[in-house]
Amino acid sequence: MKRGIGSEDIEAPELAISAGKVCFIISKAHGFDVKVAVTEPDAGSNPTDDGEVAVLQDHDDDPVREELGSLISDLSVDEQIDLVALTWLGRDDGKAADWDEVRQQAAYAHNRHTADYLCGNPLLGDHLAAGLDALGLSCPD
Repeated sequence: MKRGIGSEDIEAPELAISAGKVCFIISKAHGFDVKVAVTEPDAGSNPTDDGEVAVLQDHDDDPVREELGSLISDLSVDEQIDLVALTWLGRDDGKAADWDEVRQQAAYAHNRHTADYLCGNPLLGDHLAAGLDALGLSCPD
């Protein structure tokens, strides 16, 4: 299938990860991206009395972060490599026409810390969405 990528008309690469999985990870990442720094680590009060503000703070045992990390860790190595390459593409560390090279660099850099690396990116959802867009793909609204 031909996709318009920038001003070039090149064929979109075959990804090891489905666009649906990437879109699901984007939605989870956006849920994690809205977290703010912890202001009071041990409030010692009832969460309902505090208006449940703790759910918006970035705690070490944050269930959203744990779910996102598990999602990424459970992907195959090739899917993780594509996810990193899409992230790099989305933050302008390469061009869509250079997908094979960007993916090769991601494969070279791959290790068992991929989930931590990606979850440490505060703009992961935005970068993944921009990476998909660069390849002429998108998530349904």
